[in-house]
Amino acid sequence: MSGKKNSVTNILISGVGGQGVMTAAEILSQTAISLGYDVKKTEVSGMSQRGGVVTSHVRFGEKVMSPSVPTGEADILLGFEAAEALRAIGQLRPGGVVLVNSMRIIPPIVSVGIHDYPDHPLDEIHKNDCDVFDLDAGKIADDLGEIRLGNTVMLGAVADHLPFDAKHLREQIVEWFKARKPELVALNEEAFEAGRQAVSG
Repeated sequence: MSGKKNSVTNILISGVGGQGVMTAAEILSQTAISLGYDVKKTEVSGMSQRGGVVTSHVRFGEKVMSPSVPTGEADILLGFEAAEALRAIGQLRPGGVVLVNSMRIIPPIVSVGIHDYPDHPLDEIHKNDCDVFDLDAGKIADDLGEIRLGNTVMLGAVADHLPFDAKHLREQIVEWFKARKPELVALNEEAFEAGRQAVSG
C-alpha cells in the first residue's frame, strides 16, 4: 500500500467478544497517531461481552472526516473469527486484503438460533475479489503458551500490509505492554513475529 498520508487507509476489524478486537484497534490507532496521521476510530458495534459480535473501524490519513469506513471501501479486513469475517466481506473494496483467523467461535446469535453458522466460511471468503491470507491465530497463540496472544498474532499478520514499516506497529505493541503487563512484552513480540511469518509465504 502507498505510504502517502493524503490517502486514507480504511481498516475494518471484526470478531467476537474476548478476542481483543478493541485492543488491536487501539494499538493500530496509536501507531498511526505516533507517525503523524489523522486518525478516527469507532467504538464497539454489537454486544461486546464475551462471545458477542464486536467490530471496529480504524481510518487514518492526512485528514479523516468520519470514523466509519464507507460501505465497500475498506482496504483491509482483519477478521479475528472466520464467520464474522465472512459477514463483513461486503465492506471490503474490490482487490482489498483480508487477513482472517481460521479459528471458529460460535457466537450467541448462532446458539440462540438467530443466525446459522456457515459451513465453510473461509471457502466463501476466498470466492471474493480480494487477496486472502488465513492463519490459525488461536493455535499459534496456544503454541506460544498463552491463548490470549491471538490479537497480537493478528496484528503481526496485518503488519506488512500497512502503509508504514512493520517496526512501528511492533514498537507500539511493546510500549502498550510495558505500560500494562511488562512481563508479557517478550511473549507479545514473539506472537507479533509469528503472525507476520504465518502470512509471509
